[in-house]
Amino acid sequence: MNLKSLVGVVSLIFAVPGPLVWAVEAFADWPEGKAPTVIGRRVAEQFIASPHFNWGGPPPPAIIYYPEVCTWYGALGFAKLAGQADLTDALVKRFEPFLGEKSHMVPRVTEVDFAVFGALPLEIAMQTGDTRCRELGLRIARQQWAAPTAKELDHLKPEPREVAVQAYYKDGLTWHTRYWIDDMYMITLVQAQAARASGEPEFIDRTARVMVAYLDKLQDANGLFPHAPDVPFFWGRGNGWFAAGMTELLRTLPEKHPLRPRVLAGYRAMMAALLKYQAEDGMWRQLLDRPESWPETSCTGMFTFAFVEGVKNGWLDEASYAPAARKAWLRVTDYLDEQARLREVCVGTNKKNDYQFYMDRPRTTGDLHGQAPLLWTATALLR
Repeated sequence: MNLKSLVGVVSLIFAVPGPLVWAVEAFADWPEGKAPTVIGRRVAEQFIASPHFNWGGPPPPAIIYYPEVCTWYGALGFAKLAGQADLTDALVKRFEPFLGEKSHMVPRVTEVDFAVFGALPLEIAMQTGDTRCRELGLRIARQQWAAPTAKELDHLKPEPREVAVQAYYKDGLTWHTRYWIDDMYMITLVQAQAARASGEPEFIDRTARVMVAYLDKLQDANGLFPHAPDVPFFWGRGNGWFAAGMTELLRTLPEKHPLRPRVLAGYRAMMAALLKYQAEDGMWRQLLDRPESWPETSCTGMFTFAFVEGVKNGWLDEASYAPAARKAWLRVTDYLDEQARLREVCVGTNKKNDYQFYMDRPRTTGDLHGQAPLLWTATALLR
């Protein structure tokens, strides 16, 4: 029996588990204004009051982009666990137009950053039972693994196109495979959400396969990840996407799944590296292994999320990682302004084999790349 068949059999036997979590002393008794219920509420309210996110221009955008999806997903999870029904109602109401008059703003599954949209209606479906959202999310998740058309591949440059075609036809991976570390949240979240919503093993099986392929190709001996095979810099938020993606996968991947040990080993190697490179004040930097680079808040939020989930699920040693997670949460939330907007967030960043390119990236306030991980972490602390 080949590995792909074995994965399918095991997944049919072992249903997708719910997370096994317990109380952690370091995640209690927060200083005034620092409790996850307080921070999460502030950030969620700021999101609900904001217009739809647009790249480099005023709203409205042509489509809903991934930073908004990731923030919306985090806000929904927070509202549910915090028992704040008014937030849930507002977040669901915000989505309703995309099932009707604004359906043209639902992105087509032409690239990896667009497909993650499917995670959002799936979260709403799991919380409300809305079958329209369930069908939309599952359709997007399935399209990510459907055979790509020539038109869908046309916008890719020759090298990414070759990788995508080989990934699908030779390796059994999604044609969105391009081996950038950002992908490991964008692919993993929508497929993990599809597994949670449907209970169908194919979604989690193929997510695990693509994760292992990325681990094998990209993880450095130091435990971190270069932005891409041809870009040898350990960019903070890119590593944050990978850390959060492994975390989301491990939350859903069955304990007996044959690929779980490989994913868990990659996750633990990365977490050990992050513990080593965490600054004394609790922050992580724009380039993780370069002490001359600046403290960056979005990656700090993402790594805090990964640490919290790891400790609460027993994947990481509590004595080592819980204090580090607490320190990071207390420090990164210092960067919130009075309007609950996070400062010192690196703007959206393409890959480039140039050290100075990463060092000189602009920094913004209130960018959803930074708002999202604060909501994920507040949710994890409440889970």
